[in-house]
Amino acid sequence: MVEISDIFEGSHAAKAGILPCDVLVSIDGNEINDVLDYRFYLTNEKIELLILRDGKEFSVVIEKDEYEDIGLDFERPLMDKKHSCENKCVFCFIDQLPRGMRKTLYFKDDDSRLSFLHGNYITLTNLHDSDIDRIIKMRISPVNISVHTTNPALRIEMMKNKRAGEVLSYLDRLAEAGISLCTQIVLCRGLNDGEELMRTMRDLSRLGESLVSCSVVPAGLTKFRDKLYPLSPFTKEECGDVIDMVEGFAAECYEKLGTRLFFCSDEFYLKAERELPSEEYYEGYSQIENGVGMITSLSSEVADELLYFDEYFEEFLAKYKKKRMVSIATGAAAFDCISSLASAIEEKSEGRLEVKVYKIINRFFGESITVSGLLTGGDMYEQLKDKELGSVLLIPSNTLKADEDIFLDDMTPGELSEKLGVRIFPSPDNGAGFIRAILGI
Repeated sequence: MVEISDIFEGSHAAKAGILPCDVLVSIDGNEINDVLDYRFYLTNEKIELLILRDGKEFSVVIEKDEYEDIGLDFERPLMDKKHSCENKCVFCFIDQLPRGMRKTLYFKDDDSRLSFLHGNYITLTNLHDSDIDRIIKMRISPVNISVHTTNPALRIEMMKNKRAGEVLSYLDRLAEAGISLCTQIVLCRGLNDGEELMRTMRDLSRLGESLVSCSVVPAGLTKFRDKLYPLSPFTKEECGDVIDMVEGFAAECYEKLGTRLFFCSDEFYLKAERELPSEEYYEGYSQIENGVGMITSLSSEVADELLYFDEYFEEFLAKYKKKRMVSIATGAAAFDCISSLASAIEEKSEGRLEVKVYKIINRFFGESITVSGLLTGGDMYEQLKDKELGSVLLIPSNTLKADEDIFLDDMTPGELSEKLGVRIFPSPDNGAGFIRAILGI
């Protein structure tokens, strides 16, 4: 049962007399507990809702188009509380956060509904047979799963959860039912790398066509690891070894299955000082949200836009009569890429554009954290306050909270703009948007 918070004016629900604060008990006799129940049972063209009002139940029949919404709103998007993580993973990034940050940053979600709705990764440890049955019944697909290892004993050791090994059987159940699986392996030096990594890749490859892809990413280690499990970062040579192992096995998969399945994140290539693979290698970038192919994707998009769309520069030259100077802040990992792209754009501007790219070292979390998404407003200020920034400073859009303009350290772009004395705009993560942001058009 879920309480209805509002009714959309003119909707089927409003016409049927449903009111805010009514409780939705069931649809066609199926109990409603969350958004997945609601959306799944709402699809029929004729539905019967059981409503509870002031302790009394009554039925409402609504006829509508298939998949048409009926106009109910609920206080929470999921209709109930988020499911929190029950693990104590040795590599957990949240456990490495310093004290005093906003409370929401310390919440560990492990919610299969968010996996489907927003692409979040789950570990399966707080799911049970009935949950798997529901996923299969509702055809909730794809499901994003943090596997880390298929060795049951090692998974228990890494995740500090006695169910971590047994729930691996859910992978087979989901695969047999035809549910698509996107997986990831957070690689920890000396734990699930080497032969354990090879074992995990072999086991996952046996899931057949249900396995969409698997990313292999290094564990992020901040400077706040006091009293936590002793982990150390991969060396340059070890990153190269990981790449060789993953690419070697991926080549075997490609020969047998026509897909590589397994991909290393950009971070491994950058730390190994290896050239990043081509766009074709990533097979549509199924793991781009996990940092797999992000640099190649942006580079390819910018190159294509510069090759075929000279109207960008015609618009730019018509708008700016004087030379335009722009600055870009980026993390250490993407610095070389962003610098190269900025130079390419600068070269086509007929001398009317100057772009300065600044590498921001992550002093808040530690210098081993090189991705742009974990940069803070404070680090940007301290490292840019004496720099020449021009008329606009572009910052990575992923440094800001998804639903609010705020950095991880609670500084806002407005506050940073005032402290630095320059206008600030989030830089789009696609080629066309990136070019237009630099050109100011």
